[in-house]
Amino acid sequence: MARELKLAGLSPRMLPKGNGVICDIGVGDRVIALRADLDALPLPDTKDVPYRSTVENVTHACGHDVHTTVLLGTGLALAQLAERNELPGRVRLLFQPAEENMPSGAPEVIAAGGLRDVAAIYALHCAPLLPAGLVGVRSGPFTAAADKIEVRVTGRGGHTARPHLTADLVHALGRVVVDVPSLLDRRVDARAGVSMVWGAIHAGDAANTIPGEGTVRGTVRVLNRDAWREVPNLLTELVHSVVAGTGAEVEVKYTRGVPPVVNDRLATAIVAGAAGAALGPERVVEAEISMGGEDFSFYLEQVPGTMIRLGCGIPGSDQKFDIHQSAFDVDERSIGYGVRVMVHTALAALSAGAF
Repeated sequence: MARELKLAGLSPRMLPKGNGVICDIGVGDRVIALRADLDALPLPDTKDVPYRSTVENVTHACGHDVHTTVLLGTGLALAQLAERNELPGRVRLLFQPAEENMPSGAPEVIAAGGLRDVAAIYALHCAPLLPAGLVGVRSGPFTAAADKIEVRVTGRGGHTARPHLTADLVHALGRVVVDVPSLLDRRVDARAGVSMVWGAIHAGDAANTIPGEGTVRGTVRVLNRDAWREVPNLLTELVHSVVAGTGAEVEVKYTRGVPPVVNDRLATAIVAGAAGAALGPERVVEAEISMGGEDFSFYLEQVPGTMIRLGCGIPGSDQKFDIHQSAFDVDERSIGYGVRVMVHTALAALSAGAF
């Protein structure tokens, strides 16, 4: 990637850890950033194609290889425009690591100066449920914040024949699992888009023994920024109130993940117009809201911007792929569509002068 950019006469610079690239194209005080994420997932690649993964149990099951290829192609096209003095400003390419991990790579890019002088930022994500050739855009909430919660209860265990002599931790955990999400639904505005789901629970091993410790872990997803900021304290309060009558001790560990992606209205209008100019207005559709998390949100906490969905579904295929699946595949024509959209977006954003 960096090699290809250098061959095009550009001056890419590596991130301090050597795991990502920042590259400016053109000149001027006005900077528009375009971001692509680099990492893969720890899954086997089960598809039989020439471009299948060459690393065992690692594959691009979220389309990040497409994102990276699109941004590289966009950079090469913009470099040609800059050589002809046809680029009305500066475009910054951000090849970001670790979108799938926590801590994620976006704060690392920001700390390395990725957003310095940036007026707006744009990104795309593969959408296998959209056919190749379509682009999904949406203003406002786009993806959810994604946090984790762990509740640990402790107390005096004992024989299941005499629960009154114990703190019945399994019962306490049951109340947490059932009551806390229900109470949360009634303490937060339904329009905030809060979803709490437990994914793991453990307490004891024997059927006739009340354990002395138990845990339950889950995720909390929120579409509204204000609600996201309030949820940790509210959930801690609810857990303590639910467990209070059981005699158990309780500890709540709430771990922040990523904020919600909330697309800027003007930035979304610009990319919608650019996509229409690149592919035709009939190929621009409204994107659905996703409860998945995306660390592009960290950039949007700093500057306005928007993320779009790039249709990569294979027309006529009986298989309906989704991301994070070993068999995930794309229609490679989506790469060309993505390049055209991002080039038009960069030019439109540089010319808009609205940010």
